[in-house]
Amino acid sequence: MTDTLSNSAHLAVHGLAVGAVGQALVQAIDLHIPAGGVLTLLGESGSGKSLLAQAIMGNLPANLTCSGTVEVGAHRSNAADLKARRALWGRQLALLPQEPWLALDPTMRVARQIAEVHELVAGMAPEVAAPTAQAGLDGLGMGGAGNKYPFQISGGMAQRAAFLATHAAGAPVMIIDEPTKGLDADRRADVLAVLRAAIADGLTLLTITHDVWLARQLGGQVAVMLGGAIVEQGDAATVLAAPGHAYTRRLLAAEPAAWPRLAPVKAIDGQVLVEIESVAKRFGAQHLFAGVTAQIRRGEFIAVTGPSGSGKTTFGNIVLGLLRPDSGTVTRGAGLARTAFQKIYQDPAAAFAPAVTLRQSLQDVIALHNLSWAELDTLLARLRLRPALLDRLPSQVSGGELQRFALARVLLLRPALIFADEPTSRLDPVTQQETLALLAEHAQEFGCAVLLVTHDAGISARMATRVIGLSHSP
Repeated sequence: MTDTLSNSAHLAVHGLAVGAVGQALVQAIDLHIPAGGVLTLLGESGSGKSLLAQAIMGNLPANLTCSGTVEVGAHRSNAADLKARRALWGRQLALLPQEPWLALDPTMRVARQIAEVHELVAGMAPEVAAPTAQAGLDGLGMGGAGNKYPFQISGGMAQRAAFLATHAAGAPVMIIDEPTKGLDADRRADVLAVLRAAIADGLTLLTITHDVWLARQLGGQVAVMLGGAIVEQGDAATVLAAPGHAYTRRLLAAEPAAWPRLAPVKAIDGQVLVEIESVAKRFGAQHLFAGVTAQIRRGEFIAVTGPSGSGKTTFGNIVLGLLRPDSGTVTRGAGLARTAFQKIYQDPAAAFAPAVTLRQSLQDVIALHNLSWAELDTLLARLRLRPALLDRLPSQVSGGELQRFALARVLLLRPALIFADEPTSRLDPVTQQETLALLAEHAQEFGCAVLLVTHDAGISARMATRVIGLSHSP
């Protein structure tokens, strides 16, 4: 991070609205964040939070219209003048997107990417930029990740690396979308510490999150968004302690720690789908886990837990047969269809062709496997996905909406086992609870085993019949 910001600036929007033909997507938003202040935007997936951020940045798709005004310090522009705000990118206004891999160059090592921003944007000498980048990684517990490429690190690590690269430019105003998604408690605390330090340096911060804990810890202001409109706004401590709007109360009541515990899902007929014996995995000098032994039976709902970087995604990929263990054995049940083992990816953008509409992607699956579109309609309704979203590209829906489409596509295939890699990290608490309940119901109805990666102790305690815990091997 930079030691101090060279300047400070407020962020304000007045009457900011975004629409498509015949449809209002974001409705006349008014927000003001003083220089060095913080505002956290809460709300359900698809409520317009990320769309509002893109409108502020001047990065809307061509088929959308925008009105109102945007102020970044002394720079005031008509919201429809997207070029005016694009001229501020990096040096005055920065955005850390929800999908961290989209913010990182896949061909460049992590530390070098951060150092390059220090050099080319902030004007730091190369001999100073490199150790500064490494110090930032060390401060987030990622010292060993600097020499790796983005695809070689976890989603949580990629998120933290993307923050360091974004903040290295020294822009006084930053919009950050879901900074703590997919992180365990220790790593969330690390991100919080970095954000607090940046605010203390003078950074003006608009945070978009589903993490009510983060909103409480950051303080400042909170705004709650529903259906494209702000339904409640005010001091964070006041709003989160005594919410005035019914939706805000529902949002807070749906935090995982407050969920009722689901009735245990019993293994069906005792059929073993996967037998795991003394499995170990490492990448180069990095040891992930060793000596993992377990059975996975039909109908079980199993949580896979462990700190960021402990190999939870790698373990699931080994169970699916996508990776081989370094030692030990994995035996999958005989006689299962090739579609019997399915994965829900942590980053849903990786699961969809970017230039193909969601309707076409789903039609292709239905045609290939001779499935029913009527069953898909039922799933989409239960996941609260509007039919109009089907005609959009993956990049034109929110991360939470895209993740629910990914879940619907997997459930259509009625697999024997689903490896769900942080499937709800992009969802607000209300939608998170609904989505995981649907997954549990599916497991019970069709005898499907679910291997769920989660960092949330509340979800693990209330959803899982048992836990497979991973830790870094010596």
